[in-house]
Amino acid sequence: MAGLVQRTAQSIDQMWRSVWHDSSRGEKLVVALVLLVTGLAIPVIPIVWIARFVAN
Repeated sequence: MAGLVQRTAQSIDQMWRSVWHDSSRGEKLVVALVLLVTGLAIPVIPIVWIARFVAN
């Protein structure tokens, strides 16, 4: 079970890096605005932070 949690966390971390670190400033702004407008920023950001902590 711990392996599954870690693999899931690593996948979330890789997805976050591909979306956030490989994007231009304009793309980051669009993603942030979409998350804020749709209300997904509230659950997504803490999940990503926790996943990055578990992955590392």
